[in-house]
Amino acid sequence: MSRLAGKSAIITGAASGIGRASAELFAREGANLVLGDLSDQVTDIANSIEASGGRAIARTGNAGNEDDVQALVAACADAYGGVDVAFANAGIIESMNNRLFDLTEDDWHRVLQVNLIGPFLLAKHAGERMVQQGQGSIIMTASIAGLRANAGAAAYSASKAGVINLTQTAANSLAGTGVRVNAICPGLIHTGMTDVMFERAARKGTPPPFSQFNPLRREGHPGEVAAMALFLASDEAAYVNGQAVAVDGGLSSTHPFVP
Repeated sequence: MSRLAGKSAIITGAASGIGRASAELFAREGANLVLGDLSDQVTDIANSIEASGGRAIARTGNAGNEDDVQALVAACADAYGGVDVAFANAGIIESMNNRLFDLTEDDWHRVLQVNLIGPFLLAKHAGERMVQQGQGSIIMTASIAGLRANAGAAAYSASKAGVINLTQTAANSLAGTGVRVNAICPGLIHTGMTDVMFERAARKGTPPPFSQFNPLRREGHPGEVAAMALFLASDEAAYVNGQAVAVDGGLSSTHPFVP
């Protein structure tokens, strides 16, 4: 497989979940990778990719810190001669509690720094390289929680709504440059971040949250989101720009109801 052959790609939040699945899939499709994460487990992912014959560089750092993001972009450009794909995937959730009055100002700062400012920083610094090259694909992980209420807590949902708007404004800001900007809006995906939701449902003997409202009647898996990221990163998506694409089994296609 070679849908990304010769392309260089940065992925943040690459140590687990959607980021890890994307890193492994991109590597199988021929991409040269720079992987970022706060967790030093990102080094294990890079080593595994290298052992399988791929190329991957690991960098630990904060996706919401400008110096760390600049270091990722510089590492990619220095090692591979440019930046073709930048996947701003890193994200956090402050709480499963959706009560507005229980959230603190610090909760909002922390979530917005990683979830919204982080994608801005990667788009800014990777985008500058891409404009010089005359081409590139920027991908951001948003969420169906950014589309409408009750799919996530307040700060998380607001940050993801911001990512969707950032995607649209960035795509238009980069008009005529050859750089595309798109977002992915996952539904309920079984990752480390959502484990607590599945554990809570198992204790109650109930289906995973939202699955009863989902036309496919199941949760999603990281690889299914990674497949969309691969499409958006590839030349197959050359005419896809400024879009927020839901990967949610149909959950966002309707208002919740019990049939």
